[in-house]
Amino acid sequence: MTTEIKVPVLPESVADATVATWHVQVGEKFSRDQVLVDIETDKVVLEVPATVDGVLTDISQIEGATVLGDQVIGTFSEGGSAAPAPVAASAPASSTTAVKVIDIIVPVLPESVADATVASWHVAEGDTVSVDQNLVDIETDKVVLEVVAQDNGVIGKIIHVEGDTVLGAQKIGELNAGATASTTATATSQEAVSSDDLASPSVRRLMTENGLSASDVTGSGKGGRISKEDVAAALANKNAAKTAPAKAAAPVAPAQDLGERTQKRVPMTRLRKTIATRLLEAKNSTAMLTTFNEVNMKPIMDLRKQYKDLFEKTHDTRLGFMSFYVKAVTEALKRYPAVNASIDGDDIVYHNFFDISIAVSTPRGLVTPVLRDSDQLSMAGIENGIRELALKGRDGKLSMADMTGGNFTITNGGVFGSLLSTPILNLPQAAILGMHKIQDRPMAVDGKVEILPMMYLALSYDHRLIDGKESVGFLVTIKELLEDPTRLLLDV
Repeated sequence: MTTEIKVPVLPESVADATVATWHVQVGEKFSRDQVLVDIETDKVVLEVPATVDGVLTDISQIEGATVLGDQVIGTFSEGGSAAPAPVAASAPASSTTAVKVIDIIVPVLPESVADATVASWHVAEGDTVSVDQNLVDIETDKVVLEVVAQDNGVIGKIIHVEGDTVLGAQKIGELNAGATASTTATATSQEAVSSDDLASPSVRRLMTENGLSASDVTGSGKGGRISKEDVAAALANKNAAKTAPAKAAAPVAPAQDLGERTQKRVPMTRLRKTIATRLLEAKNSTAMLTTFNEVNMKPIMDLRKQYKDLFEKTHDTRLGFMSFYVKAVTEALKRYPAVNASIDGDDIVYHNFFDISIAVSTPRGLVTPVLRDSDQLSMAGIENGIRELALKGRDGKLSMADMTGGNFTITNGGVFGSLLSTPILNLPQAAILGMHKIQDRPMAVDGKVEILPMMYLALSYDHRLIDGKESVGFLVTIKELLEDPTRLLLDV
């Protein structure tokens, strides 16, 4: 009995869809509930499972085709048997190694991430891998996801190379589980020998003259028999592949010859493109304004000098400046709720929790992981939390949970030597605080000139939500708390 394979009914807001990936081919046998094909809309990827056991008999809409809801895209025969495999593919009777092909697929992407990019393959076709070995890095606009080997084996085929755009749960390669380099080589030699059964002597001679093996030629005859026309077609494909750039090779940045001077052009990473888009959006969609102040850091520096050894011995972590900054910002946010709010359409959302985004420089670019519930953390808890986020960022281990949310951002350009800057808002947040380099400057104190370690503070804010009085009051509160850190303990 022949059964039609149809596109699922699409939501009202979706006009059409695209055939993303066929997981079975014509002649292949499958079992009930096995996914036959993925249908991609502009919002989700829909899976079409088999309703009964059967064999795929026809694919009428190939990958990339645009389809409508309830459209027929293929047929299968219920309870049929798989088509006989070509003689060349059959394993020798003496072989005792059981090889299972496992699909290498992209992890399921978060709801807010539409697609991803193949960042880096750590293995090549034919490489032997062990279970849990990292095979490939998948880069989204926020995090890098690692795809590990599910079993020991040999990499069989790499379908999507570095730089390709992929979707969640999409197949990007194959792992021959249970195979070894020696068994792969044996299989190759067996395949070469089997060409005697698939081609006549004249065809074999033609293949030998052109350096082709049975694996290079697709036989169009009965049982996979190879004809001279098949050899000619394979030879044409081989010559075309030589002239075209190798798809499996990593993209090489073109260098322009300028005599003794050269330049190279490299594509933006997905993260860098996202950063550029978000920063431009912040500049164009908000009424951003920056207010400045300066703070005398001598009281905090004296406090650190007095207690840093005891603090590290007690809490097994260093006492840095960031814990003071976070504590001061958290207290100021309590006093000025509008700075801890955000705009959603025509509504103002006031948050009754304090999640602080900490700007962290990573090899991939600037990211802002979130320190949760800063009002409930001790100084040691803040230092440990920031250190953990920084290490994750450096090693590319930040997760979507680490990057999601945040009501206010702190960025410290002073660690790189910045004396003064105007930070850009981290949407949808309403404000961001920039800390800068601590530098000795002559200051007037009680009518006398003293050399003090001073630091500029810069608060950029969305004037649509935060008025000048609130922004200045917020920044002055931080200044006062940092210049007299005892107030942080007394809550005054």
